[in-house]
Formats: sequence, structure tokens, C-alpha cells
Amino acid sequence: MATIATDKAAEWILRNYPGEAKLIAISGNLCTDKKPALLNAILGRGKTVVAEATIKRDIALRVLKAAPEDIDTVNRVKNLLGSARAGSPSFNAHYANIIAAIFIATGQDVAQVVESSMGYTWTEVRNGDLYISVTLPSLELGTVGGG
Repeated sequence: MATIATDKAAEWILRNYPGEAKLIAISGNLCTDKKPALLNAILGRGKTVVAEATIKRDIALRVLKAAPEDIDTVNRVKNLLGSARAGSPSFNAHYANIIAAIFIATGQDVAQVVESSMGYTWTEVRNGDLYISVTLPSLELGTVGGG
């Protein structure tokens, strides 16, 4: 929708600008539409979403079958260190799978999963319990596609 509106605005400018102007492309690609980019993580694109929870130690052991310390270690070694070493612009374990499923179920533009799945997982052990937070800096909602 933004592309269609931008195209109409550019057409109006070309018709009404008294000087000489030439339209090369509607987008200069700085929008990073459907591409992962650190610009989206820094400035946001769509909505920035943060969710957090504390999972009691006994629940982590019983339901997740892991101690909070083990989950925290895996997050630091895999999601943080592993992603950094790979040069990834985000540090998470497969947010794309969850977001793609939600987008398909709700009729969103599935191609927006690319930038929407950038995110960060943070864990800490607090008083023996597991604190976990997820941050999605560029979750695009209400996208239908088609320009």
C-alpha cells in the first residue's frame, strides 16, 4: 500500500514540478522491505514488541525438563555467542517459524517474516527462577501485500 501511495505522489510531483525531474525507481531500497537489516533493528519498522516472563524453577524442571541455569547457558552460548560469531543481525532461536505460522493463519504478507523475525532472546537466573524476555524490533502487522 505504501508503494502504491508513493508512486501516486511521485507521479503528481513529476506533473507539477516546474523544473526537470526524473523518476528512476519508486523505492531506493533504504526501506529494506522484505530484507533483514540492522537499520530495522535500530530504528524499528512496524511495531517494536517486548514480552517477558519469569518461570518458577519447579515449573522449568517439571514442564521444560531443564534447570533455569541450563536454559540460560544455552541461550548465551547458542543464541548470543553463536549468532554473533555467524554475523547474524539478531539473536534468537527460530522466531521465523512462529511468526510465519501466525502470518499464514491470519492472512498477513508472509514475505514480511524476513524483517519481522529479527529479534533478541534474553535470559537470566533470578533467585533460582528463569527470567526470559524476547524483543522484536520490527514486527510488521497489518500487511496484506500487493504494493
